[in-house]
Amino acid sequence: MKLSCSQSDLNTALQLVSRAVSNRPTHPVLANVLLAADEVTGKLRLTGFDLSLGIQTSISASIDESGAITLPAKLFGEIISKLSNDSPLVLTSDEVSQQVEFTSKSGTYQVRGLLSDDFPELPLVESGTSLKLNPLLLSNAIKSTLFASSTDDAKQLLTGVNLTFDGFGIESAATDGHRLAVLNLKNILSQTNDINNSSEFEKFSITLPSKSLREIEKFLSACDTSQPINLFIDKGQVVFISFDEIITIRALEGSYPNYSQLLPDTFSNILEFDRKEFIASLERIAVLADQHNNVIKIATDSSAKIIKISTDAQDIGTGFESLSVSFKGESFQIAFNVRYLLDGLKVIDSNLIRLSCNGPTTPAVFSPINSDVNFIYLVMPIQIRN
Repeated sequence: MKLSCSQSDLNTALQLVSRAVSNRPTHPVLANVLLAADEVTGKLRLTGFDLSLGIQTSISASIDESGAITLPAKLFGEIISKLSNDSPLVLTSDEVSQQVEFTSKSGTYQVRGLLSDDFPELPLVESGTSLKLNPLLLSNAIKSTLFASSTDDAKQLLTGVNLTFDGFGIESAATDGHRLAVLNLKNILSQTNDINNSSEFEKFSITLPSKSLREIEKFLSACDTSQPINLFIDKGQVVFISFDEIITIRALEGSYPNYSQLLPDTFSNILEFDRKEFIASLERIAVLADQHNNVIKIATDSSAKIIKISTDAQDIGTGFESLSVSFKGESFQIAFNVRYLLDGLKVIDSNLIRLSCNGPTTPAVFSPINSDVNFIYLVMPIQIRN
């Protein structure tokens, strides 16, 4: 393999694909990135793959000789990032020694690699379901729910986000057992989808690992929002394609919990208030609450139309805030993990918020008011003993 390319283009591509390289590889070659040069297309393709998440991208290059090799991702990336960017970078590989030489204006370096034949093939979906999605809306669906997924590997399914497609839109949901975030978008599917009749579309769900979805978020943020991205799903494998970039994810196995059963049918207490003011009060209270179990209490006063937010950090101090609300129901007191509240409130895109609940031990639901977004955030209260 022999080629010359831009140092900045190669550096950018390396940073992208290296995010799919395992920190603890089960096989030495999985610590490497695959470089494949094609003289016909004039492209250098780079691939990172940890067997669960795969990222592939291509850059333009002047290729004298086609070939492929794998190089240690971390070492390769650090060398390329420090080379001069004001002249072409020449890469030459020796098939016998599996060594690659990089020559730039500032100097020459040699790095030993591994055979490309040992690198696992990136799984690509050839059949199954094919969809075209709006990248901005898909990014919002992921961002609005990802935070509520579990970090406990013992609850493997809950460490992902569940995506349900029904032919009209997508429902994104995540829960860690203490809270639940659900966003329903009806206009995410591009009009160019090959679906003649949405009523004939077979509804299906997939659960994707949160770690991989964080990379999808970055991928989507760089996409042209005026152009749909291609999504292919088959046999537990999901592939996202946009121009020269491909990301493949292995879905989590198993049936996601029926989270709709957690949502109460009716509520006896409904509070409406300003989201930014509520967040500001919680962030001030959190300074003390963080010192002792993150618990804050919210007490309503139906006659005064205010809520009182308080915390008691034992042996450290106490805090108290009040906030004007519109309130329907009976006076009550309820306690929450303040971090759970802040996580959910910060993804809601609305000035006004509704809090619906029945009592201090039953689920509380936060939702936006006067918003086009169909989003709910359910939080289980903390039981407090007087």
